[in-house]
Amino acid sequence: MTFNRRNDRERETSEFEEKMLFVNRTSKTYQGGRRFRFAALVILGDRNGRVGMGIGKAKEVPVAIEKAKAIARKNMITVPVENGTIPHDIVGENSTSRVLLKPAGPGTGVIAGTVPRSIAELAGITNLLSKELGSRNKVNVAYAVFDGLKNLRTAKQVRAMRGEPVQAAAPVPVGGAQ
Repeated sequence: MTFNRRNDRERETSEFEEKMLFVNRTSKTYQGGRRFRFAALVILGDRNGRVGMGIGKAKEVPVAIEKAKAIARKNMITVPVENGTIPHDIVGENSTSRVLLKPAGPGTGVIAGTVPRSIAELAGITNLLSKELGSRNKVNVAYAVFDGLKNLRTAKQVRAMRGEPVQAAAPVPVGGAQ
């Protein structure tokens, strides 16, 4: 898979914002010396409910980043965002990492670690609480956040899956007085 940087520069005017979370360098020692390879983790999002993640590996950092962007475009998901937050609590899991995602009230902001914060902001989530549980490896945490966001359902989607009529929910009385 070869990448032509000139063509990629022409395509860069896309509707997605990108954020490079980290670059990992690995080396292997050969008879003539060390050979380095790089892995880049990139998040793409439109701040309107669509977000993607990709990991690209190459012998040079810019090529790894371009590969990661291409993979992120292929792996886009749509996140249900209601009033700037997610519809319900969820725990995303990957390997030994788990990430708890909780909806937050207006004005709270995104209270999260580096990886969940980046993903939430590029997905358009403005109020969120999260906690990383288990391993804090950035790649595993990113996959766990994506697992959680993929499994989110709105109330309408749940009613439709259950076969109940899709209608507006009845207002809940405040304070218990009727």
